[in-house]
Amino acid sequence: MERNGIHVIDLHKTAAKAEEAAAALKQIAKSGKKILFVATKKQAKDILEARVKEVNMPFVTERWPGGMLTNFVTIRKAIRKMSSIDKMKTDGTFETMSKRERLQVNRQRAKLEKDLGSIADLTRLPAALFIVDINKEHIAVKEARKLNIPTFAIVDTNSDPRLVDFPIPGNDDASQSIDCVVSIMTDAIKEGLAERKDDRDKAKDAKDKAEQAEQAAAAEQAEKAEAAAAAETPAETPADAPAEKVVEKTTNE
Repeated sequence: MERNGIHVIDLHKTAAKAEEAAAALKQIAKSGKKILFVATKKQAKDILEARVKEVNMPFVTERWPGGMLTNFVTIRKAIRKMSSIDKMKTDGTFETMSKRERLQVNRQRAKLEKDLGSIADLTRLPAALFIVDINKEHIAVKEARKLNIPTFAIVDTNSDPRLVDFPIPGNDDASQSIDCVVSIMTDAIKEGLAERKDDRDKAKDAKDKAEQAEQAAAAEQAEKAEAAAAAETPAETPADAPAEKVVEKTTNE
């Protein structure tokens, strides 16, 4: 909406779209899948990082690595390189290197950590992307669309909402606006994760109870079988008496 040359966002639509997006993200989190958050602009990166860390989801707040989604295998190799460097530091290999080599390896590790450290736990493609400013993160949007990965985004008046699956009208330049929307999304994810944990706990309790019932039934069946076997054993008769007793009786007579 435009008034006197100023673009105005209808907050009723923002609230409705935010609620719709939050419900979808909640279900994704409840299913145990990962949601990748992307925000590299200065006024958004710190806010997004702080919020996303609370729900233990991967995020990108530095440069978007080209091909991160479409060439995910290569990205995983770079992440494994970080792990191999860490292993070198613990198994003694690092100490056998020259000072110059150690310096180079440390610089490489620091660069990898800066670019990919926040997605080190992302072992497979994310189930969805949440993006702040789809114009700035157009490469991420393009890669996600190519792989049919659902996209969620704060969409400002200078952006095309048709490029994402769940557009949320909002100011993607204002820190308060970004924080408000991102917090709604992360709160929904927290709810989804909590429900997932409750469901798993209930399933575990039900399994434990079933196993206990099965063990009790097996024990009861064993007791019944033992009792039945005891009942079928014939009682001892005089004819079955020990030979010593018979001899003793004959002697007495």
